[in-house]
Amino acid sequence: MRLKSPRLAVRAVVLHEGRLLLVNAYADGQSDLLCAPGGGVETGASLPDNLRREMYEETGLHIEVGAPCLVNEFHDPDGSFHQVDIYFHCQLIGSPQIDPAWQDSENIVSQWHWVTQAELARLPHKPDSLGQVAFAPAGQATYDPLEPIVK
Repeated sequence: MRLKSPRLAVRAVVLHEGRLLLVNAYADGQSDLLCAPGGGVETGASLPDNLRREMYEETGLHIEVGAPCLVNEFHDPDGSFHQVDIYFHCQLIGSPQIDPAWQDSENIVSQWHWVTQAELARLPHKPDSLGQVAFAPAGQATYDPLEPIVK
């Protein structure tokens, strides 16, 4: 039996005035879990190009993609889902304001939050190492090993 390859995704670590941008991770309020904006990689486009596309689709914001800062894996222990996320430090181009009427093209993201490090610590989010990576001085990339998916 041939196993399905993991899904590859890219995510943006965007700080503005000491706050990290997070989005809801599941459509229709299925969960209050938050994550960094981003999503699946499309074949034929670079990782930064995919990330710029995903960021705009989910938030309407434009970014400059910097260096990779985290590789995270998660999976469904009871199923076949396995995803590898590559996180990049990013800088906003233009305003940090997200139009409250913005519509994610895939109708998944409907909430946007700019949170401080203290607020992040109290909110359900994935991966567990996101705060450590986002609010630490830029440096060496981090690997966050396989963790179970949470809903």
